Amino acid sequence: MPGHREGCGLACACPDLVRNRRGQLLPAWIGQAEQSDVAPVAKFAAFFRQDFDAVTAGLTHEWSSGKVEGHVTFKTVKRAMYGRPSFRLLRTRILAGT
Repeated sequence: MPGHREGCGLACACPDLVRNRRGQLLPAWIGQAEQSDVAPVAKFAAFFRQDFDAVTAGLTHEWSSGKVEGHVTFKTVKRAMYGRPSFRLLRTRILAGT
């Protein structure tokens, strides 16, 4: 099946774009992937197109906020409280410094 082979090739090429920071190749990859007969690949490409500038920046620039992820107090508290609906509880936890 040629369409599935092409879709597999596109899916395999995506991690290379990410690992090697090849943001300049992203527009061509998105164009090919959107034309794919493999629906998940085409949907993934459409998702990239929705936030094209941010994705391109992430695949191009060396710097990242990944090193501080989880160390930012509000994000840590927010994640720890996921699913608990009370703003009052969130406010209390932040003011308490936990």
